[in-house]
Amino acid sequence: MNGARSLVETLLASGVDTCFANPGTSEMHFVAALDESTRMRCVLGLQENVVTGMADGYWRIAGKPACTLLHCGPGLANGLANLHNARRARSGIVNIVGDQATYHRPYDAPLTADTDALARSVSAWVRTSAHAADVGRDGAAAVQAARSFPDRSRP
Repeated sequence: MNGARSLVETLLASGVDTCFANPGTSEMHFVAALDESTRMRCVLGLQENVVTGMADGYWRIAGKPACTLLHCGPGLANGLANLHNARRARSGIVNIVGDQATYHRPYDAPLTADTDALARSVSAWVRTSAHAADVGRDGAAAVQAARSFPDRSRP
């Protein structure tokens, strides 16, 4: 089982059964894993701000997290306004953001970004998976964080 399938299976086992997506080429393994799953509902959005808005609305209506699939740092940046609103509303969302291959980073490819910094500006919890073997475990931790961060007991 590859990292992408491991992530889909982990999300499902953690109660996340809906993914709002605007993927690009670096996310194709995850898209294939979504396509192979009959239990994960994938809803495509034409732009990342739409995708993040759908995930926020899903939390507010269903009371459980959905995941988003965003294309690299610039895709995450396109969704920041709705992710800001979601954080203020204490909505739980699991954002999955693709990235360049690590061996491309020295070349400063067009979509290279400080994705962690962008994510931290709208997220209470951020983790980058360095190895495919870590993706399932990291996905479970992300769902747990989405259900508990920030403290939803505060007004």
